[in-house]
Order: sequence, then C-alpha cells, then structure tokens
Amino acid sequence: MSTSKFVHIAATIEKKIDNGEYQPNSKLPTHRLLADELGTTPATVAKAYKLLNDKGCVESFIGKGTFVRGHSELDQAIQAPEDDEHHYNFSLLQPCLSKNLPALKHAYRESADQLTNSLIGYTEYTGHESHRAAGVKWAQQYGLQGGNTSNTLLTNGAQHALSLLIDSLSQPGDTLLVDELTYPGILAIASMSGRQVVGVTLDEHGLCPHALTAAIDEHHPALVITIPRHQNPTGLSMPEWRKKAIAEVINQTHTWLIEDDIYGFLDEQTVAPIANFAPDYTFHISALSKAISPAMRCGYLKVPNGQVALLQAHIRANMWLSSPINFIAATQLIESGKAFNLAAEQRETAQERQKIARSILTAVTCHASGYHIWLPLPSQWQPDRFTLEAKNRGIIVTSGSYFCANGEQTPHVRLSLMAINSEQRLISGLQALQNLLTTDMNSFFPG
Repeated sequence: MSTSKFVHIAATIEKKIDNGEYQPNSKLPTHRLLADELGTTPATVAKAYKLLNDKGCVESFIGKGTFVRGHSELDQAIQAPEDDEHHYNFSLLQPCLSKNLPALKHAYRESADQLTNSLIGYTEYTGHESHRAAGVKWAQQYGLQGGNTSNTLLTNGAQHALSLLIDSLSQPGDTLLVDELTYPGILAIASMSGRQVVGVTLDEHGLCPHALTAAIDEHHPALVITIPRHQNPTGLSMPEWRKKAIAEVINQTHTWLIEDDIYGFLDEQTVAPIANFAPDYTFHISALSKAISPAMRCGYLKVPNGQVALLQAHIRANMWLSSPINFIAATQLIESGKAFNLAAEQRETAQERQKIARSILTAVTCHASGYHIWLPLPSQWQPDRFTLEAKNRGIIVTSGSYFCANGEQTPHVRLSLMAINSEQRLISGLQALQNLLTTDMNSFFPG
C-alpha cells in the first residue's frame, strides 16, 4: 500500500474523532477489523494508528487495543492566576492560606533541623514509619478505624492517590462508577488514562444505594469512587446510615471502593467513613491539602490489608517514595496537635464565610458548611455563558458543566469561599456576583 493510503485512513479517523463519531476514551476497531472494512491490510491500519498516536489523537495499550485519547479541561475548571489581586478567584478549593502561613513556616524550619542521613535517603515501604503513624493519627481523628503503619501508605496528596488507585485497580477501557456530579480531577484522570466513566445518581443524602446497585449490575465496573463528606461540587454529606447502606452494596458485590475523604475535618461531629463498614474493599484517602496547604503534598492512603503489596509496588515503580521533607513538617504539625487546631480554624472560617455568602447571594438555599457553594443559576443564564461573563469582570467561577460525569448540563456554578484571603474582598466579589446573577444574559449575548 502507498504511503498516502495510511495517511488518508488516519485523516478519516481523525475527522470521526473531531465530529464525535469516535468519543474520547472509546476503543477503536482492531487492525484486522478495520482493514477488512476498508479493503486494506492490517499493516496499513497499524501505520495509520501510529500516525494518530504521534499526533496525540489516540493511544495504544498492549493487550487492550487503541483508544481515542481523552482530554482534560481541569485547567479551565480550576484556575490559579499568577496575580490574584486583580481577580476574585472563586474556583480554587483551598484553605484560607494567610491563617496557616506562620505555622507552616515554623514547621518547615523545624523540619530542616530534623534532617538525618536516614531521612534524606531511600527507605522501604514507600515512606518512614513515623510519617505513616502520623497519617494514621490524622485520619483517626476524623473517624477512620483500623488504620495502622502497615496498611497506611504515603502519597503526594489526594490527587496522586486517586491516580495511583485508578492505575493499580483498573485497565484502559474499564468502567469507573463515580458520583454523577463529581470533582473534575477524577474525570481528568479517567479521561487521560482511557477509562470509561459512568455517573451514579445522587440524592439529598449523597450517593444513592439503589442506583449504585443497578449501575454495578449493568456496567460491571472495576471500581467505584465517591466523595462522602462535603461533596465536591454539591456540598452534600452522607449521614452514617447512608454510609452503611453504601458499604452493604460494596460488601455484597465485592466491588472496590475509593473513598475520597479529604473534607472530613470540616465536620463538627465525627462521622465514621464508609471504610469502617467495608474495610476489605475500601481504599480511604485523606490528605492535608485542604486543611493545611496545597503545597504540603501529604496524602494518607489506607488500603485493604490484602492490597498493600500491590500498592507498594506501584508506588515504587511510579516514584519510589513521597518526599520525606514534606512529611517531616506534616508529622511535626500532627504530633504537636497544631494540625488539628489549624483544621478547626479553617472549619470555623468556612462556616463564617458560608453565612456571609448566604446573606449576599439570594439564590443560595442550601446550608452547606464546607469550603464551597453549589450555586443555582437563574433561568436566563447558562453556566458556561455566566462563567465567561464573570471572568470578563475579573470574577473566576467554575461552570457546572465541568462536574457532569454523564455529559449532561446542570444550571449551576461552583463557588469556593476560601481562596480569597481578605474577607472584605470576598464580600466585594460576592456582591459583584449577585449583580451579575440579576442581569439579563441577553444584554451580553443578544439573539
């Protein structure tokens, strides 16, 4: 076959990708099947697929096939402008950093004095035992039972833990069940790694057990991912009885569950995580990024005892171990009790800012107590258009479209209330948002 033949085939496939006939993460026909369909040879199809791979349109996995490469819009959903003084940034879910900065400086200064040869060298078990013990203490403070230094692993934050688990427990082409409205970072990992995502219905108490059972029966997923407390983006928190119902489904179906529990510190009263009721199947993630600082990349991953070796092997192959420098500082904060004081102060700040937001934004009807608000938009506004016009005014919000696992639109935007350090600037930003909410969309987008 001529060179132009495989180039033409590649162009035809690329056009089908662009017009949506081949969806992101979908599996392309085998070389032989497509060759038979086009009246050519498998070798020619292989050349076409290689050309598409070189262009970044597809990716191939040995033993699994060739998939349309997923795309990530995470950088649009979560924006961090360099010069924050010129923006009201409601897109970042992070602590109010000015409150934690003095304690962080002190912890890192002390950690430098604690450095020894053993702490700056390689270690077994993906991290030092004292650092894993601090992780056990952190998660235990917010309700987790059964953690110990053998089944708790160290990761570079919660996002790394999610990526690690998806890579370890599933294969390209596998289906992942997630909350129907979920954190864009989960969708980005799935998209970029060739996993299929199916959203499961949420009700006023969080993930719905009956819907989860039906989805497991229909899709036979490799795993389930849920955010049980102060859910991102809806703000929902599961009561203990709902967590037990979800655990019962997981136990009965023998399905892996990833419990992304990084907002547990925001609960005033300790509520047990799902992992307590399904310890043989649940991978529990906690971290310090939301309570202390995103720069402190310290994640704590409690895994079922039978899966410890598998996860350790993946961590070694991926990066060997998380940097002990961050964990020295984190351990100092946890062991001294300062970490829990900082987390409590952030919780109190979030509660105050929720009250401020509800006093200004007339559309807010929920009583969330976390870092963010899932803001319903008036009927005259579409979320992407609202987000664009807000950005034109220096107000950065996140369109609800980034959170939809099933591709359906939702008339909401997510507002983080914590990334703006000054309370007065927060009030000014919320007032500007309220003005925009009551403005007719057609005055900006006629016709």
